[in-house]
Amino acid sequence: MPGYQTKQERIAIQGAHSLIIRSLLDRQQYADPLGEATAMGISSATWPLFGLLWPSSLQLAAWMAERPLVPNERVLEVGCGLALASLVSHRRGMDITASDCHPLASSFLIENTGLNDLPPLTYRHGNWADAPGALVHNRHPIVQGRFDLIIGSDVLYERDEAGQLSGFIARHAHPCAEVLIVDPNRGNRSGFSKHMAREGFALEEIDLSHSLASGAAYRGRMLRFRREAASA
Repeated sequence: MPGYQTKQERIAIQGAHSLIIRSLLDRQQYADPLGEATAMGISSATWPLFGLLWPSSLQLAAWMAERPLVPNERVLEVGCGLALASLVSHRRGMDITASDCHPLASSFLIENTGLNDLPPLTYRHGNWADAPGALVHNRHPIVQGRFDLIIGSDVLYERDEAGQLSGFIARHAHPCAEVLIVDPNRGNRSGFSKHMAREGFALEEIDLSHSLASGAAYRGRMLRFRREAASA
């Protein structure tokens, strides 16, 4: 037994075929026998959050289901968790890399890719606090290179006064790039947007308040950042 319990569900995604997703049974799950999560500052309270289905991840997946395909576009999902948006994008043929810092994110992604009869999806370790330059973390290659589009959902869950997330995005975004962040109004949007402005990104906010496919109400915004080459 892995030390935690899981469940398997078919998840409806607006604009796309449903996905079969293995997730943690609930937020009471915890297992860190090798101390990998503890070493990265992941507490027992936050440990299960990567493996739960969050409304904002469904919003991002639906957005990527309808985004026009762009030839040769490289896409990176940050803080992917169960990587719904990456799976939807991958199934559409996008060149996407999923990234997270949780020790189990990769194994859950591998299993969910297989459950949906999809070819392997590229995964990279992506800890925003890591110093640039490292190549491998606990057997997983670290995010390298630059991307045309960087996406994330519910990643503004804590104050980031040092601008670690915006710095990570800026290091991995092409001079001309787009960033899509779904934020369920957690209150840290303003600080993040200021950090992104310092990195040369202009912001457009899109209200996403409406009902989900489940019938539940969603309150949040799509933060759409763009950086032109001349501003980099």
